[in-house]
Formats: sequence, C-alpha cells, structure tokens
Amino acid sequence: CLPHYVGRFLALGQGARRFHVAAALDAKAKVAMSHFEPNSYINYDKLRSNIDIVRKRLNRPLTLSEKIVYGHLDDPAGQEIVRGRTYLRLRPDRVAMQDATAQMAMLQFISSGLPKVAVPSTIHCDHLIEAQIGGAQDLQRAKEVNHEVYNFLASAGAKYGVGFWKPGSGIIHQIILENYAYPGVMLIGTDSHTPNGGGLGCICIGVGGADAVDVMAGIPWELKCPNVIGVKLTGTLAGWTSPKDVILKVAGILTVKGGTGAIVEYHGPGVDSISCTGMATICNMGAEIGATTSVFPFNHRMKTYLEKTGRGEIAALVNENQDLLVPDSGCHYDQIIEINLSELKPHINGPFTPDLAHPVSDIGSVAEKNGWPLDVKVGLIGSCTNSSYEDMGRAASLAKQALDKGLKCKAQFTVTPGSEQIRATIERDGYAKVLRDVGGVVLANACGPCIGQWDRHDVKKGEKNTIVTSFNRNFTARNDANPATHAFVTSPEIVTALAIAGTLKFNPETDFLTAPNGEKFKLVPPTGDELPARDFDPGQDTYQHPPADGLGLKVDVNPQSNRLQLLEPFDKWNGNNLEDLRVLIKVKGKCTTDHISAAGPWLKFRGHLDNISNNLLIGAVNIENDAVNKIRNLLTGEFGGVPDVARHYKKHNVSWVVVGDENYGEGSSREHAALEPRHLGGRAIIVKSFARIHETNLKKQGLLPLTFSNPADYDKICPDDKISIVGLKSLAPGKPLKAVIKHSDGSSETIELNHTFNETQIEWFQAGSALNRMKELQK
Repeated sequence: CLPHYVGRFLALGQGARRFHVAAALDAKAKVAMSHFEPNSYINYDKLRSNIDIVRKRLNRPLTLSEKIVYGHLDDPAGQEIVRGRTYLRLRPDRVAMQDATAQMAMLQFISSGLPKVAVPSTIHCDHLIEAQIGGAQDLQRAKEVNHEVYNFLASAGAKYGVGFWKPGSGIIHQIILENYAYPGVMLIGTDSHTPNGGGLGCICIGVGGADAVDVMAGIPWELKCPNVIGVKLTGTLAGWTSPKDVILKVAGILTVKGGTGAIVEYHGPGVDSISCTGMATICNMGAEIGATTSVFPFNHRMKTYLEKTGRGEIAALVNENQDLLVPDSGCHYDQIIEINLSELKPHINGPFTPDLAHPVSDIGSVAEKNGWPLDVKVGLIGSCTNSSYEDMGRAASLAKQALDKGLKCKAQFTVTPGSEQIRATIERDGYAKVLRDVGGVVLANACGPCIGQWDRHDVKKGEKNTIVTSFNRNFTARNDANPATHAFVTSPEIVTALAIAGTLKFNPETDFLTAPNGEKFKLVPPTGDELPARDFDPGQDTYQHPPADGLGLKVDVNPQSNRLQLLEPFDKWNGNNLEDLRVLIKVKGKCTTDHISAAGPWLKFRGHLDNISNNLLIGAVNIENDAVNKIRNLLTGEFGGVPDVARHYKKHNVSWVVVGDENYGEGSSREHAALEPRHLGGRAIIVKSFARIHETNLKKQGLLPLTFSNPADYDKICPDDKISIVGLKSLAPGKPLKAVIKHSDGSSETIELNHTFNETQIEWFQAGSALNRMKELQK
C-alpha cells in the first residue's frame, strides 16, 4: 500500500495527517484499493521533515528526485550527500518481486532465518506464462507446468507476510501502478523495469533479489547517490506521436549507458500533455539507458489516475502536499536535455539494441540500406511498457479504420493486456474484439514474448526476419531465441499500423493503404480515451493476502525437485590474494544479462541455482573464436560449453575470472547472472565498465566486480592467461587493486584495477556474500 515508514513511527507529531487506508476501501467496486495493508499509514509529515533537514544542510533548492530519495534517508541529519560519489542508506517503503526473481529472493530470505518481512512486500506471477495459443489456454497450461513454483511462492508469501498476486493477475509494473504506486513513495522491485512507477511520481528502482532481502529484513538499503539528468519537455503531443517516442528519442541521445548512475527527471510545460500511463511508459523504458530510475512531477493527470483507480481520498491528500512532489525552483541538474513535443516525430528503435533510434519516416530506407528484412512477420503490442487502457484504445482506433475498409493485418498480430483489470475493461468496452477482428490474438495478462516466453513457429531458427513490438528491449534473440530475428521497438500505434501494412516501408503519416476494392486510403492519426468513461472493470480477484500470523505455516521444498533448491552459503574469503585465476572467457562486445543468464526456456529453473547455472554465459561471444558457448578448457585443451568448462574447473579446484567489455551486465535485474558465476567457481569479473544493477548483484554474492583503470588493458589479456589479483588484504574504498597477468610464454605484466566497494560492501566480500554477513550480524 502506501507505507511511509510503516511500523517505524510509533507517534506522529502534532498536525500529522494520518489516513487509514482501510477506511477508504470499497473492495467490490474499487479493486485498486482492496490490497492495501490495513495497518498502513501515509505520513507526509516525516517526509517533509527529512526534506527540510537535508535542504537546510545543503542550502540549495532540491530536484524532485532528491526530495523523494533524501526524504527516505535513514539518517537525514548525518548522511553524507554528494551526487555520484557517496553511498546513501535508505529506508524504502515497500518491495515488489516478480515470480522469476522472487524464487531466489524468497529462498535467500528463508536462509536469513527471519520470521517475517519488515516492510509491505508482494510477489507477482507474470514471468512464467508462455505465449502459445491464447490467453486462457496459455494461463491454464502455465498453472499446470509451474504448479510447484506457484505453490512455493504462495506458501512462502503466507508464512513470511508477503502478498501474492496469482498467475493471470497481470504484469508486476501495471499492478504496482494500479495499486501501490503513489507520489512520494520509494519502492524497490526485483525487475529492471520497476521505474515504471515514476509515471505516478514515485521513486521506483530495480534491484537484485539480495537487495530486496535487505529491505525485507529491515536493513537500510544502500544506493550510490545518483546524479540527476533533467529532461525538459515543451510543446504538446499530437497526431501519431506518442509518449513512447519521448523515451525512444532520449535513448537515441543518451545510449544504453548514458543514464548510468543517474535519475532522469522530466519537467517542463510539456509534461501536462502526457497521460499518467504515458508517463509510466517513459519511465519504464528508462531502464534501457541505464538510469537508476526516472520520475515525473505530480500533476492533474496523476490525480485523475488515482481517482479512477479507486484512490480519490489519497489523491486529495497528495494535493495538499504537492509542494513535496515537484522540483524546487532553481534546482540544479547535472545534464539537461530539451525536447519539443510539438516537433517530435514517431520513432522506431533497433534492431538488436534499444538505443538505435530512427524516425519512422526513415526506417524503410535505412532497412533497405542495411539489408534488414522489410517484411514485418509479427507485430506485438502490450508488455509492461505499453499495455494501458489508452494504449489499447489507440491501437483499436487504427484497427477499426482498417476493418471499416475491409482490411486485416498482413502480419501476425498479438495483444498482451497489462493486468486483469485492463483485460476485463477492454473486453467490456469492445477494444479486444476489434483487435481480434483485425487479426490479433489476445494473450495472457503476463510478460510473454517480451521476455522470451514465446513458443514461436512461423520462422526457423537462424532465418532472418523482422518483428515490431511495443516492448522495451530488443537484444539479440531476446524475444524468440532466434539470433536472426530483427526486433524493433516502437509505440503500439506504429506497431499496429506496420502490422496492417506488413512492411517497414510504410509511413502512416504519409503513405496510403489499399482496400480490397482498390480504394486508396490513409489512416487517420490514432485516438483513445486516457481512462475508461465507465471506470475500470476489476475482473477476477486474483490476490492472496497473507494471514496475520504465518509462523505455524510450512514451506516445502522437495530435495528431488529440478525447479527449486534450498541455498547453501558461499565460502568466505580465505584472507589471501586470488592467485593464478584462469580466464574462463574473454567476452567480445555487448554482454547483457540475457547473454550471461538467458531467459525464455531457462526461466523454469530460476529457483534452482545448480540447474540454471547450465546457462552461464552461453550467449556471450568468445573473442578467441567469435563463437558463442564454445571456449577452450585450459586443463584439457579441448573446447566445450561455458558452463561445462566452468564445472570442470570447479571440480578441480581451479578458480576463474571473466573478462568483458563496456556496460557489462546491462539489461535485466536478474541476480542469477551474479549467482551463477559464484556458484561455478568464479571469483572476479574484470571489465571496462558495468551496468549499475549487475555490479551491485556481483558484490552481494561475494564476487569482485573490477574495472580496468586503463580500458586499453583489456587488450593485454589473452584467453590462456593466468591472473592474480593482489592487494586484497588492504582492500579499501577508493584504493585500486593490482592484477598480475601471466602469459603462456612465461612473461608477465601488471595492471591496475578499480572498484567501487564501500566499507559495508567490503564486509560482504570478506564474509562470502551479503547474506552471509547478515547472518554474522544476527549472532
């Protein structure tokens, strides 16, 4: 719900405004209100107090993101605050976990020995439903195939006080927006697109499961004090241009790592022309530029959305405190980008990376020039980025125009509702029927093809083809496991238009379609209601609230299971330097978390560390031979798969390192990309630069994430080298380490490696993991 420091403030100061959420419930008519914890309070007075303390200390105006972040400091009076340098100790209000990452998060929480979560937390079943036939059939199959996992998550939630959203509820980020997001809240979620909540004025940050465990355990959560990038919006969205085009444009400007270490804060007069769910779209895809999160200031669009989702009383309370929820006049941004929405054109980004931006008007010629397939095989709308009522309505308005002229989609067309509430409402209002009639298949309320949960059969693996999606991410093989699929991300409106036309060469702003009777016609720019006129239809109730006392409940994990496995603690650091580490693989080029720990069919093993470790780095390119999942075993001289060689090294007590390129670990928040190398004997990851979440995840699991002091030193390491990391006995914040590279010809050279460990994180390394350290502190 809306728990500002729930359970931490036994008494509020005079004049504190309390709002007991339970009193506002109308569970039958307003499903969005029915899942607030009844003992939760909104406490803006404490938020205001913390902000006032920090503002007085810093003696300057604050950005909106600073207000919310610093307003959640554990010690606002004593915390050192320097953007981009110091680590902040924060008290987030709540935790959200999707089912694929929740398995490992809950297994770690169980290992902690704590009886109950300290902050309101929820689990959302959205990642394990594979798109095959259609919504109802796919959901039923998922319930059968994943019964063991769903039962584990439901029972663990009940025992430890975590709310459980059953399969079919919808995508985690849409559920959060409808139920838990609220201006001023700080929420962490075990999914990289958690920033979606910034569309409702929240600071929502994607993290790994170990970070979630810290917060659920009541431990202050650490975050490097973020820089703030300001995006000033002027003008007004109109015509074919949509909110998605804002972030597609920003991604083209900042690239996939330009937002690293920063919060992107949107402001300016153009903000008011964007719907609340449109703002969420923009914040959601901010993950693709590496941003810590993104946020919009409170305005009337957010107020209307709160009212329409059953939170009118809360909207009124926000209104009284809106000075906390907008930036101070004269505040400073570390970088400013200006976008005139009136001049912004529809964009489409890709293939293979979400920052390769093109105006839709250019994509046909660019595709021809580069030899990209022009025929659109499949158009896919929905996902956590674009599955709102407004998105579906605008897509349906285009489908209706085509149907009125006797046309259907030339490409295959799929539709993914964001939540049960969205599904039920678009069914009631006729949007779903229109989208089906034009050729669409309405899939389950789940992630589906966006994360690779797509049983695709229309092309063979290795066959070049083009798909267009309203998703957020389009890395190689991400959607369908086919490395030859050219995936482009764009708005639902453009996806629908291109699916109708069947080609990338179609520009809906200027080009004509041909009806079956030979009539030429143009599509009129899409329209759609921001929110339903008749309120939302909540659909089926799919939420399980935890009992008041779950101590007597039991959580079973079958030792013979191939889906779930209780965790064993990692070994502690032995106090010595790491000597003669083998190079498991020297990675060439982009290496995302999809390359390190693939999703798709591997999602079924997210609760079983040993089994999922069989996908370690199978998508990474080996610089030695430009091949994937083919590396030299330096003990035998033979080539083998990456996990197989790693297991062989582990069996023979040979520790190893991975060497990588820029922005290593970009993409998903999945901590399996850190757990797997640790489990199979890895000790360090040495790269040119890291993505934020992955670097933290590696630290949490007792690995050393290190960067070349001189990026050119990447070229000095050969795949058959041995590497010793020295200086670990004096490991300290800001103090580089040395690496001695021993070449196979007997020569050696020494390079400098940087790290970002603080004192607390060094204790994680020494203890073997953050979880080990937590247990030490309980003794």
